[in-house]
Amino acid sequence: MLRILLLAPGSNPAGISTSLEGYSHSEALARLHAVTLVIRRGDEAALRRKQAPFHAIEAISLLWLDRIYAWSLRWIFKNNYRSQVLTAFNYIFCLAFEWRTWRRMRTRIMAGDFDVVLRLAPITSVLPSPFAFFLRRGPIPFVIGPINGGLPWPPGFSQAQRQKEWISNMRNLYRLMPFARSTYRNAAAIIAGSSQTYAEFAAYREKLFFVPENGISRSFLAGAPRNSRRKEKLELIFVGGLVPYKACDLALRAAASLLQRDLARFTIVGHGPEQGHLEQLTRSLAVEKVVSFCGWLRHGDTMQRLRAADVFVFPSIHEFGGAVVVEALAMGAVPVVVDFGGPGDTVHPEVGYKVSLTNESDVVCQIEKVLADLARD
Repeated sequence: MLRILLLAPGSNPAGISTSLEGYSHSEALARLHAVTLVIRRGDEAALRRKQAPFHAIEAISLLWLDRIYAWSLRWIFKNNYRSQVLTAFNYIFCLAFEWRTWRRMRTRIMAGDFDVVLRLAPITSVLPSPFAFFLRRGPIPFVIGPINGGLPWPPGFSQAQRQKEWISNMRNLYRLMPFARSTYRNAAAIIAGSSQTYAEFAAYREKLFFVPENGISRSFLAGAPRNSRRKEKLELIFVGGLVPYKACDLALRAAASLLQRDLARFTIVGHGPEQGHLEQLTRSLAVEKVVSFCGWLRHGDTMQRLRAADVFVFPSIHEFGGAVVVEALAMGAVPVVVDFGGPGDTVHPEVGYKVSLTNESDVVCQIEKVLADLARD
């Protein structure tokens, strides 16, 4: 059993996306090793209520920096966690968090209370860790990951043009930031969360490991079994933020033929700025009566929706991880994804379908054919 000092700011069992993912990874490690989890003060209450088997929880407060971050997130970024500008903005807060953690835990690290430091979050590869520099001469190894990011925007998709931010073209400048080079040079091991990231860090191949970042807690697998009886209609579902790059519009266009012939129903779980456009699309396709917009649901309710569905249609064109694909598989829904990024790493012919990322009309045609075959099966 290892004694792990686990850096996971933002991890929260009540959260979604990377917050829930960070918690799930942390909890899984705690079931195998003695994990001291280091988090932000704001996530402490939710973690303690969960009563996961952590050896200890250390909550770090950044005082006035926490207040600045919360204000900025609400009033400047409008709670848009997907913003790449927000990722860059996080840099100073990540450094402050790790510096505070180092000051609190340094004595125990030097005393031999831990066998390894693992930085689990943030997952993005462009935010460096000063811990690698602090531990460059020991006494224990520093490991980072799973890291992810660097997925290029595919050409030929209007969704990419609507989503791409000006800062996207400046991504490689992160290598010039303090601690950027020492993070990966001094790390004892680097865990890449996708094949794209593995390729990006190929220069460190001797200490690089590919471990897909996504997983699901066994607790979500409990519950009523799926109904295996054949249904009159194919139950389709999309789960995710209603933003351009998730490409829910491609899913609707691909399903339109089945929906128009009353051979399927489509449930959309999520919210975002694209909802009005998507509702208009259902009307123009004359399928609004068989498409349901559920809004954003609690994670447990979303899992139940996935359990009731037959097919998870998720043609996201810029998905680093795609944890929802793993969740759909765990709930028994067959995923249909594009062969790009995290979903392309997760899905293989024995468990689902993936189509080539070519252009909008061709992706729609490919998914339409898959859905037609499934409806006949």
